[in-house]
Amino acid sequence: MIKPVIIYDKNKTSINIKKFIEKKIRCYPIKTSNLILVIGGDGFMLQSLKKLYNHKKPFYGINSGNYGFLMNKFSKNNLLRNLKKNNKIVVPALEMKVVNKYNTIKKAIAINEVSILRQSRQTSSLMIKNGKKVIIKKLVSDGVLVSTPAGSTAYNLSVNGPILSLNSKKLSIVPISAFRPRKWKGKIISDRSKIEIINLNHKKRPISAVADNIEVRNAKKITIKVSNKIKFNILYDKNRSLQKKIKLEQIRRETF
Repeated sequence: MIKPVIIYDKNKTSINIKKFIEKKIRCYPIKTSNLILVIGGDGFMLQSLKKLYNHKKPFYGINSGNYGFLMNKFSKNNLLRNLKKNNKIVVPALEMKVVNKYNTIKKAIAINEVSILRQSRQTSSLMIKNGKKVIIKKLVSDGVLVSTPAGSTAYNLSVNGPILSLNSKKLSIVPISAFRPRKWKGKIISDRSKIEIINLNHKKRPISAVADNIEVRNAKKITIKVSNKIKFNILYDKNRSLQKKIKLEQIRRETF
């Protein structure tokens, strides 16, 4: 039996969808529910996943925004069927730990990517390591991006990063507007890696570390790894799986 709790953003479309669902299905408080039904766009879904993952319940998204990569299309006729019969995707989180210029430690989680971005007119100067192994000794750029397979068709794709299959067990590291070395296009590494990004000149060239939509400014060192504990169960309609959306993005990229 489906026992959804509805989480929704406050735009008009979301409110109308919520009212329609409440007429069709009995809804429950989050403690007694067995499904978290999120109405909104990708940004709202990311917020909801991070805020509510401790409840250990699957998430089903209904798109009321623009593209809605993490969401399902709203269907009045097939709503009940889609809620009962769907595909589950398990998406692990990225853990980000930042040491800032005051030596304060800040932590956040990401689903799509961790972005390291210059904070001023000065380009960033970064060293990137995988464990003890140096990937690149000095990268001068606008920043660098570490992406999960789920996030590989988002910001990662916009900076010419590779599209990763959901079952690839890989992470993508891609420079953002690399100045030195210009020819370095990034690296694909195992999702068991522990990535360290070190600001080589934090006084003159400040950077921000952003886990999806959570920003930590004045970062000195950033550590990124796939979480062993935090995983998100996201439900997709049978004909609109996340893997299928990734393949469609691959086709769009190749034919654009």
